[in-house]
Amino acid sequence: MDSSVAAEPNIRVVKNATCTFCGCVCDDMELTVDLDQKRIIKAKNACVLGKAWFAEHSVDESRPVAMIEGKEVSLEEAINEAAKILVNARFPIIYGMSNSTSEAQRETVKMADLLSANIDSTSSVCHGPTGMGLQGVGEPTTTLGEVKNRADMVVYWGCNPSDCHPRLSTHYTVNPKGMYIPNGRKDRTVINVDVRSTTTTNIADVFVQVKPGSDFELLWALRILVRGGKLNSTFEEQTGVPIDVIENLASRLMSCNYGILFFGMGLTMTRGRHYNASALHMLATDLNEHTHFVVKPARGHGNVTGADTVMSWQTGYPFGINFNRGYPRHEPGEFTTTDILTRGEADAACIIASDPIANFAKPAIEHLKKIPMISFDPKPTPTSQAARVAFTTACYGINTPGTVYRMDDIPIPLRPAFESPFPSDLDILKPLVKRIRELKRAQ
Repeated sequence: MDSSVAAEPNIRVVKNATCTFCGCVCDDMELTVDLDQKRIIKAKNACVLGKAWFAEHSVDESRPVAMIEGKEVSLEEAINEAAKILVNARFPIIYGMSNSTSEAQRETVKMADLLSANIDSTSSVCHGPTGMGLQGVGEPTTTLGEVKNRADMVVYWGCNPSDCHPRLSTHYTVNPKGMYIPNGRKDRTVINVDVRSTTTTNIADVFVQVKPGSDFELLWALRILVRGGKLNSTFEEQTGVPIDVIENLASRLMSCNYGILFFGMGLTMTRGRHYNASALHMLATDLNEHTHFVVKPARGHGNVTGADTVMSWQTGYPFGINFNRGYPRHEPGEFTTTDILTRGEADAACIIASDPIANFAKPAIEHLKKIPMISFDPKPTPTSQAARVAFTTACYGINTPGTVYRMDDIPIPLRPAFESPFPSDLDILKPLVKRIRELKRAQ
């Protein structure tokens, strides 16, 4: 059934569209599109972040589809030049993909394998420790639908969804009524654990302020209590949380019917990193001796979960993967992009739907600017402006169909609002992979 209707001449309403701004990937958008101006003029059901996302993605048809060293060229010329750069490199790196469809991500993995290259997603600078942690201890997982229908205990640890994922609480985890949560918010207890008060603290029933860098100690204290042990004053000194508060928190966690632990970069990008993620997953496992508990990372980009998922089922690893021996190897710190660039090892880079020059460490940025770089992006960015070959692409979800993965690993189909004159990432990657294969055969 067609999900779009013509409201009036040159106006289209697209129902059940998907917002790809954040990991919630809400798929109940109703978009009103001005076809003449090629922009979205209304986004019903979208949060404040989603409204801005849709409003900002108009199409600038004056931009060239492809450039080499700042000069407009044909798409074929740019693809040929990009292929030459990558084939002639001894240590090419591929990075980004978190704002691409899973179909494009799969093609990118194929390209990395063909080139014997290094491939990495933005997970390596956000939730990479999550993947490392759960690979070591396992993952008691769930879906957001299960949380909506069953969870009477919601814990936000080191994340601030009220600002970063506004609909996570209102649409999935706190406010909505569920099959076994008939009264919605009244049937739920919300706990916020963080180093400081945030807007999420305002919706919580309990706020636990932990000393910065002491999440692991607090998690271990909770594990001791859940497993029947007792705490001494050392834990209060280490965590900054009074013993009676820790004991009360453990009691609350054990006495719920269905609990969910959401965690963010406040846990994965602080002291402990993947050990923190492991400790959180082990806490959930311990709690399952008393009740039912699950864990989910609050993921950022619209399809960063898809990047991890696609690379995992293609290679066995979620990020930081190297193919230079003819098979995939995974070694965070060695094969993660920031580390490779900081050490000055890469001699070519392909950046897909990402802007590392705007947010990487200075040594990594300086090296990235020295090597030939290829950029895929719908908008001009510091990275695309510094690239030797720059492709202007259509925006996934707004202009292109495909698949993305919600933060709970559920694949969601995309319904584009309007067409773009620019090709999608996938439309460029397919002929690029073909040209790379041709050049390698000729070597």
